[in-house]
Amino acid sequence: MSDSPTPAPLAVLGPDHGGGRLADVLPSALAVLGVPGSADPLGLAPTLAGVRRIAVLLVDGLGWYQVPTAAPYAPTLAGLAATVGRPLIAGFPSTTPTSLVSLGTGVPAGAHGVLGFTVRVPGADRVLTHTDWAGDPSPLSWQPVTTQLERARAAGVTTTVVSRPEFGGSGLTLAANRGGDFRGAAGGDAVAAAMLAALAAGSGPTLVSGYHADLDRHGHVSGVDSVPWRVAATEVDALVARLVDGLPPDAALLVTADHGQLDIPAAHRFDLDTDSRLRDGIRVVAGEARVRYLHVVPGALDDVVAAWSAVLGDAARVRTRDEVVATGWFGPVPEDHLGRIGDVVVTCNDTYAVMASRTERPMASKLVAYHGSDTAAELTVPLLVVRG
Repeated sequence: MSDSPTPAPLAVLGPDHGGGRLADVLPSALAVLGVPGSADPLGLAPTLAGVRRIAVLLVDGLGWYQVPTAAPYAPTLAGLAATVGRPLIAGFPSTTPTSLVSLGTGVPAGAHGVLGFTVRVPGADRVLTHTDWAGDPSPLSWQPVTTQLERARAAGVTTTVVSRPEFGGSGLTLAANRGGDFRGAAGGDAVAAAMLAALAAGSGPTLVSGYHADLDRHGHVSGVDSVPWRVAATEVDALVARLVDGLPPDAALLVTADHGQLDIPAAHRFDLDTDSRLRDGIRVVAGEARVRYLHVVPGALDDVVAAWSAVLGDAARVRTRDEVVATGWFGPVPEDHLGRIGDVVVTCNDTYAVMASRTERPMASKLVAYHGSDTAAELTVPLLVVRG
């Protein structure tokens, strides 16, 4: 894999950590395809000179630190990681909606506004779950940045999105991937077939964006390196191998992911719904188990910071919105997007998490693996670059 020093899995990374970003993938792909005004921050053009068709596959939950764990069940994937792979930084929070939109727009979360798995809708006590987003608020206003697929299509590139059928027309799909023709495909074989068909159909420059979710789902439900997770890793390997084998001569495949995962032991779980000290002064709770956004009642900010700091101790960093924005993780945050971040942001360390057993979906606090925080294992994702 990479020759650069590898941080320990639980090391906390800062926004200036070296290497490319997930948000750089599509801008570099567009530069290879000749889209005017496209930078190539990942330097793909020399490797992909002459390529006119690019397929980008995002494997949900396939962190860079999970690749060695998957290697016995995914030899193709492991071999590619060792020879044509390098690590990227997904962005913060390290969660699917934020990463998908960062990939799709080519900008960090502050600009595109999908700032977490769940966020408060400013001016209301409503919490928006981005994975269940049916269109209210409007994706065009909630996520105002032109997507990379829109830029590509405007330049004459044939653009296609391949994802699960139920995601067609969803708020998250429109926020991340508007500008691409949607093709529904469930399961690795169907995703591979749809991506290869779309790749071959274009008569000129072509960009296909594909998504596969099963590894993430089995990691959450059963844990990383569980038997179901190993089966899912085997299926991912077959998907990647089929794509590699089916690439036309003028095509390339880029494989990446949205985040890694960490198993969270029962002894490392706090529950804000059963500890009154963690409810006092709170109006709305959003985010997710590894990164909590706390919106407080007027005048309660200092008390909430003090209470959460006392209860969580070294298990988390409890900071104000201004402090977290100042770290630079979100990039510049427009005024319209600031209210989506909690007044207080709780970022978990090590393998700790803060559950909400009564107020979130019943399964949310019963999962095995989580992500969202800024550890190396959650933030670091692979980029595999394969020519046809």
